[in-house]
Amino acid sequence: MTSALDKLVGPGKPLTGEPPDAREFEGLKRSALARLKDARNETLSLESRFDLAYNAAHALCLAALRRLGYRANQRYIVFQSLPHTLGLGPEVWRVLDKCHHLRNVAEYEGELDVDTRIVADLITACGTVAAKLDALSAPR
Repeated sequence: MTSALDKLVGPGKPLTGEPPDAREFEGLKRSALARLKDARNETLSLESRFDLAYNAAHALCLAALRRLGYRANQRYIVFQSLPHTLGLGPEVWRVLDKCHHLRNVAEYEGELDVDTRIVADLITACGTVAAKLDALSAPR
């Protein structure tokens, strides 16, 4: 039986198949959890907290995808694949997708417009991803 992710693999498609790597998986998780911890530090600027939380979320979502043997060709795919990698719904991946858009505007246009609400939502979504991923074992 072909999974939803398998259908996204191939030339011109957003995923490629690549064997899982336990060391990469653990490294992504470790890095993400350190960033998430720092993102919760309210003495940092809002922009720094956003950047830390966004990169933590990306690393966690990438770990979930890599655990199943896929690699994304575009950054946003790791967020949109969450229903298939961790069983998470739109209440999580839509926040992460919105933050991806904000990150792109900052990265390519030099304008980061974040407020405390979006940073709090991002940190919450990232925490949800971390908890779900933590319940899973590393690939072998």
